[in-house]
Amino acid sequence: MEGKTYNRRSLFVICVLALFTAALSFSIRTGASGAIKAALFDPTVPMHSGEMIAAALGNSFLGFALSLLVISPLLDVIGAKRVILFASLCFILGPILIIASPSMGGIDAVYRLLTVGMVVCGFGWGATEASINPVTTALYPEEKTKELNILHAWWPAGIVTGGLASLLFFQQLGLSWQALIGLIMVPGAVFGAWALTQEFPKTESTTMGVPFKQMIAEPFKRPTFWIFPAIMFLTASAELAPGSWVDIALTQTVGMPGILVLVYVSAIMFVMRHFAGALEHRFSDMGLLCACTIPAALGLYGLSIASSPLTAILAATLWAFGVCFMWPTMLAASARRFPRGGPWSIGIVGFAGAMAIYLVLPEIGKIYDRAKLEKAGGETAFAALQPGPQLSQALAYAAEQSFQVIALVPIALFFIFGAVWLAERRSRANSARNVPLEAAS
Repeated sequence: MEGKTYNRRSLFVICVLALFTAALSFSIRTGASGAIKAALFDPTVPMHSGEMIAAALGNSFLGFALSLLVISPLLDVIGAKRVILFASLCFILGPILIIASPSMGGIDAVYRLLTVGMVVCGFGWGATEASINPVTTALYPEEKTKELNILHAWWPAGIVTGGLASLLFFQQLGLSWQALIGLIMVPGAVFGAWALTQEFPKTESTTMGVPFKQMIAEPFKRPTFWIFPAIMFLTASAELAPGSWVDIALTQTVGMPGILVLVYVSAIMFVMRHFAGALEHRFSDMGLLCACTIPAALGLYGLSIASSPLTAILAATLWAFGVCFMWPTMLAASARRFPRGGPWSIGIVGFAGAMAIYLVLPEIGKIYDRAKLEKAGGETAFAALQPGPQLSQALAYAAEQSFQVIALVPIALFFIFGAVWLAERRSRANSARNVPLEAAS
C-alpha cells in the first residue's frame, strides 16, 4: 500500500464506529420523530403533521444521496481521512441545527432549520458510506466478504442502541427529544478525533491502476449496470422507508412504542448478516434476494394489521428476515458484476437507494394523513377528535393504509429478482454449451 504502514485494526474500528454513528443517528431521529411531530407540527399544522415529519426525515436521505454520489468517485482525490473527518463534523453540526430549530420564529422557519439539520446528518451518513466500504476492501483485499459483513453488522447494532436510548430517555428518564438528538454528537466526535491520528490507504481501484476516466465511464459503457440502481430504489423502499415510519405509525396502534419494533428487527439483522456470505454462496445473490421478498411482503402486510405487541413482533420477525440482506447484498451484487466501476458504481447504487427514501417517505406520510382524515370523516371532524377510541381508530386505519402500500414493493421485487436470476442462469447455461463449439473451431 504505497510503502506506508497502516494500523489496520484501528482503521477498521474507526470505520465500524462511523457506521455505528450513522445508524445511531438514523435510529435516534426515528425514535424522536413522534416527539418532534407532537411538539412542533401537531399544534400548528395538525392536518399535515404526518407529511411534514415524514418529509423532514426523508430529507436526511437527500443529504445521504447527494454526498454519496459526489464523494464516491472523488474519494482518492479528496482523501479518505478528510471524508471521515467531514462525516464526523456533520454528526456534530446536524444535531445542533435540529436542536435549535424550535427557537426559530414561525412554523416555516422551524421546518426549514429542522430540514437543514436532517440534510446535514444525511451528509455525514453519505460520507461514511462513501469511504468505509472502499477503505475496508483496501485493508482486507483477501477477506472482503468476511470483513464487509462484519462491518455492516454494526448498522443494526447502532439501530438497536439508538432505539433503546430513545426508550430510556423518554420513558425512564423523562428527558426531552433535544437531549436524545444531542446524544448523536458523542460517537461522532470520538471517531473524528481518532481518525485525526491515523493514515488512510488509497482504494483498490487506484492501487490497481484503473484510470479515473475509465472508472467514471464504466457504468455508461455497460447498459445492464443500470438495472441495479433501479432495483436498489425498490429494495431500499422495502427496508429503510418502513424503518423510518414504524415509530410514528405503530406506537398508537400496537400498544407499545413503535421504536421497539425497529430495535427487534435490527437485532435480528445484526445476527443474520454474519451468515450472508454462506447463504449467498449456496443460493447466489439474486436467488437469495428473490427468496427474501416473500417474508418481506408478508411482514409488511402483517405490520399494517398488527393491533397488539404480539402481532407486531410476529410481523416484524418476517419483515426482518426478508430485508436483512437486501442493502449489502445489492451493493455486493453490483460490485461483483462491475468491478472496474470501483467506488463510483457502488456509490450510484447507494445513491438510488437513498433517493428512494427521500421520494417515498413523504408519500407514505401523505397516505397516512389522507387515511386518518378519511376515517375521521374530514378535516373538521379530525380536528375535533380528542384522545380516545375514535382518534385511535383513525390513526390505526392510517397506519394500516400506509404499510399496505409499502407491502406491494417486495411483491414487485419477487418478479424482478426472479427474472434477473433466470436470465443470468440461462446466459451461463448458453455460454457453457457454446464453449466446446468455440474450442472446436
